[in-house]
Amino acid sequence: MRIIYHCYGSAHSSVVAAAIHVGILPSDRVPSAREILDVPHFDRTGSDEIGTCFFMGEDEGGNHVYIMGMGHAKDIVRRAIYSILEIYGIPRSDLLLVNALPQVGLITRVGGVLSRRIGLVRAGRPLTIYGIQRSYRNFVRMVASIKREIGVAK
Repeated sequence: MRIIYHCYGSAHSSVVAAAIHVGILPSDRVPSAREILDVPHFDRTGSDEIGTCFFMGEDEGGNHVYIMGMGHAKDIVRRAIYSILEIYGIPRSDLLLVNALPQVGLITRVGGVLSRRIGLVRAGRPLTIYGIQRSYRNFVRMVASIKREIGVAK
């Protein structure tokens, strides 16, 4: 199975969710700012990379985990992905698309806009990290639910 965690720009919420899923970030505690910053793609994906899948790793069940930014076109992108699967005869059940954006709050969203869209990384990045840390348990719960759904966790 392939799991794609998606959000607006694949720089914050999808990155954190996928990192928890594959064990880059812990699920038993809130990570430090340094741990979050060290995650590949965290606050680094550019607007020109929206729509690109990035491989984050394999989970304990051998499932491949990816991140993707879908911008404002989430519904269109999802429909396009499922259409391509159909064209190639790949069952929808081989792919799970998970929207990670609802797990973040306003602080992370503001930080993301400042850092990625406006380019004020020094102002935005600390806000994104603080916001992620505040909502981290939401991410852990969501990932645990996804892992139960696909049968790799209890």
